[in-house]
Amino acid sequence: MPVSRLNIGCGLNPVPGWINLDVREHQGVDLRCDLRRYLPLADRSVDYAVAIHVLQDMAWADIPAALAQMHRVLRPGAVLRLALPDLDRAIDAYRRADTAYFYVPDTDARSLGAKLVTQMVWYGSVRTPFTFDFAEELLVNAGFTNVARCAFRETHSAHTHIVDLDNRERESLFVEAVK
Repeated sequence: MPVSRLNIGCGLNPVPGWINLDVREHQGVDLRCDLRRYLPLADRSVDYAVAIHVLQDMAWADIPAALAQMHRVLRPGAVLRLALPDLDRAIDAYRRADTAYFYVPDTDARSLGAKLVTQMVWYGSVRTPFTFDFAEELLVNAGFTNVARCAFRETHSAHTHIVDLDNRERESLFVEAVK
């Protein structure tokens, strides 16, 4: 049986060999849906799923429902990999006065505090910032186990291709959890 792998929130970057899901219609998107409401996949039908920089764009109150849908479609023992903007890393850069860490140009924010806030809310698109312990709590509450922080392109899973979609190494927190 072929491995079923889900790319949640693929946007303009669908990947061949994955079930590409997004809330918007784009070329290459296999499933257009709002994962906060319902994922149109059968229960326990996916071997592993990846959501790269997706959850932070949701309101705090919507994240548990989205995680519940991801949990529902994963097979027992399946792995979910998340990439999220790392609030701790941004705060550490702020405390070190490391202006080079922030992608925000001086034309948009000159002070270090303004760069921190602008990057963490990314011009208003980010609704929920993340730390590892916050992500872990949400995942455990959704029924996941073995929540682990991973490095960029590092996996604790037998599915080595689960890291293929990793990006934004400098600013991201990578987390894996098992159903």
